[in-house]
Amino acid sequence: MSDEMMEPKEAMAKLLTGMGKLGASDLHLKVGFSPTYRVTGQLRKVGMPPFPNSEYIEAMLSDYIPEKRRQNFQTQGDLDFSAATPSGDRFRVNIFRSMGSVNAAIRRVESTIPNFEILHLPQVYPDVMNKSFEGLILVSGVTGSGKSSTMAAMINHMNKVRSMHIITIEDPIEYLFQPEKAIISQREIGIDVPDFPDALKYVVRQDPDCILIGELRDRETMLAAIQAAETGHLVLGSLHCADAQQTFARILEFFPRADHAFIRSSLASSLKAIMCQRLLPGIDEGTLFPATEVLLNNMIVKDKIIREEDEDIPAIIASSETDGMRPFTTSLVELIETEKVHYDTAMEYAPNREALASAVKGIKSSAQGMVGRLRK
Repeated sequence: MSDEMMEPKEAMAKLLTGMGKLGASDLHLKVGFSPTYRVTGQLRKVGMPPFPNSEYIEAMLSDYIPEKRRQNFQTQGDLDFSAATPSGDRFRVNIFRSMGSVNAAIRRVESTIPNFEILHLPQVYPDVMNKSFEGLILVSGVTGSGKSSTMAAMINHMNKVRSMHIITIEDPIEYLFQPEKAIISQREIGIDVPDFPDALKYVVRQDPDCILIGELRDRETMLAAIQAAETGHLVLGSLHCADAQQTFARILEFFPRADHAFIRSSLASSLKAIMCQRLLPGIDEGTLFPATEVLLNNMIVKDKIIREEDEDIPAIIASSETDGMRPFTTSLVELIETEKVHYDTAMEYAPNREALASAVKGIKSSAQGMVGRLRK
């Protein structure tokens, strides 16, 4: 890119195009800094001069900010929205004020809706979707762990195999679905409806079979999701949590202690699965692979939820692999065995490093024993 300052809209067009060419997941715009891409998890500055002021960044984004939401940014200081280029590329944009200046974080959304195979997700994901016609399925993970892509794959899977009405409530809309067997109604916060609670207030009157809630971020939204799941709807939602045990803690944080027994009882009856993931950089440069943890609700899990024995959840997952559950350790071992990620990388992301080291050591010992028997 040129070292001279371009016209703002030209600079924006070049930067968005560059994301696709370089395989960048994110673009950061900050006053006083050169634009910066995130490529395979690493920040890389672009060969452009630092942005001179907020007005320049606002001019870069002016064609993309929804007209009816401009005032929201002025009054609240941050704004989420989706954007598209004439080429059809889509982006999730967050603009926010920091120390009086305007910053932006832009995430590139793949134009092709992913499936479970492309995302390298295990067979338990489509199995759960095929068996679920009502109840609550939660996708958990930290920021950037691929939760939105996983939920898009879930919706895409049902769209291909099931005749149903799917309503999505998103902030903002990322993937655009083309109805196949399903009718899909996508609603964007700030464009189609003011907020998540308002969208969920009347959603059951819109005859949905499945409701996707982009993010469960407050008490009203969480309660509406649980109630919809209890009344015979299939509800998908995401939470910012590292694992299944933390997911329960996060849900309960939304409610006062006096309501916990009621919420636990509702979760015990409505929960189908908690599917957690974290993305690891692969051995081949530019690749990412998910490590997954899957909790499936059964009689033992129901009992633990009601008895407030969440600390037993990791042990239940580890001892129930034959039932389809999946601990992070097993997933990490598979990534190492199939030479998708380095051992050191897996150890860095492992929730229990001792368990991973022991599992890998056990596999090596077993393999050595097999070689010895063959030589004899």
